[in-house]
Amino acid sequence: MDNGSSMKDFENEIARSFKVLKEGDIIDVTVIGISDTEITADLDYYTEGIIPLGECSHDPAFSIKKDINIGDNLKVMVIDAENASGNVLLSLKEANDILVWDGLKEDYKNGTVFKARITEAVPSGVICYIKGIRAFIPASQLALQYVEDTESYVGMTVDAVIITVEPLNHKLVLSAKAVEKERALVLKAEQTRHLKTGSVVEGTVERIEQYGAFIDIGEGLTGLCHVSQITSRFIKSPKEILKLGDTIKAKIINIEGDRISLSIKALVEDEPGQTSEAYDIPDEYRAGNSSGSVSADESPFAKLLKDIKL
Repeated sequence: MDNGSSMKDFENEIARSFKVLKEGDIIDVTVIGISDTEITADLDYYTEGIIPLGECSHDPAFSIKKDINIGDNLKVMVIDAENASGNVLLSLKEANDILVWDGLKEDYKNGTVFKARITEAVPSGVICYIKGIRAFIPASQLALQYVEDTESYVGMTVDAVIITVEPLNHKLVLSAKAVEKERALVLKAEQTRHLKTGSVVEGTVERIEQYGAFIDIGEGLTGLCHVSQITSRFIKSPKEILKLGDTIKAKIINIEGDRISLSIKALVEDEPGQTSEAYDIPDEYRAGNSSGSVSADESPFAKLLKDIKL
């Protein structure tokens, strides 16, 4: 060993001898050993640090052998500067509780999507862990539809985003519904790209409201036919013309984002000879013929004009 290396090692030993650790310090360490019950860490100190299994994570799914590797760099908190064995007792989860919240706030701002594994069902929702922090997903935020049977989600992994992050209250709330809703909107937008205003579609009446009827036109798409676009005559309700399950054809008159506006009456107006209303003429006002019916000269109008000189 050369004199340069010996001098450097000596200087490091001197620096370590002046280093003082105290409870509450958050320091960087390197994993140098892993057992079933603890992690051994290099503190760049005169003694080694120990992280007991119970101080690794709040997450019950945490595995000391699977989630930690030799050489990992960790941020830990000193909870005992020198225990009975002469080692420094450290806590990974205590440091994480302090440091992780800043990261979670950034994740909230950025809309980070997490793979959240459901570990437990509780009243009105489920529990999962994000970065070692216990998080709650309300039943109303588990899927696009409200989930009654939350127990069935235990063990499942869902994609979710943070909707509430409160470090002081240790409150972390997620939503899988928000992710599903966003993906559904993207999918619907892609599906509507092949549709064009003016094209004719066929679909089934799936819902009727006072203001119009919703038509399922396939591929997960639904169009709205406003009550004013159902028929040319005035109607108070779509139910006067349509009923659930009816199969109808309609013209697309507008596409705005994922909103598709339909018109049934537009197809009728497009038919030849349907540009104006047709009216029945009473028999007494029809022109006659040689078969004995009333002639044009014997019509009521002709009789009125008969004795009038122009």
